[in-house]
Amino acid sequence: MPTYDFLNTETGEEFEEFMSMAAREQYLKDNPHIQQIHLGAMSIVSGVSITGKIPDGFKEVLSKVAENHKQSAVANAHGRKSMKEIKTQNIVNKHIGKFGR
Repeated sequence: MPTYDFLNTETGEEFEEFMSMAAREQYLKDNPHIQQIHLGAMSIVSGVSITGKIPDGFKEVLSKVAENHKQSAVANAHGRKSMKEIKTQNIVNKHIGKFGR
């Protein structure tokens, strides 16, 4: 819901109210001596991101998936690999790039 700035034309007082658009329309109808000055900042949430905020229990699940599916994207992102596994995968990727599959 947005915050609206209003002016009381009888007293010259400026004030701010937090209300829905429908409530604003009704408020202005009921109070003809009140004018809206300008629209304040709207509180709109377009989405929620959980990047970097993975719960510990789910990290454990991702780790187990990575252990059982070593060539998956999950394993690349969340799995633990030894230095030997990393070097072996680099060599495999190098040769796949040269010779293709």
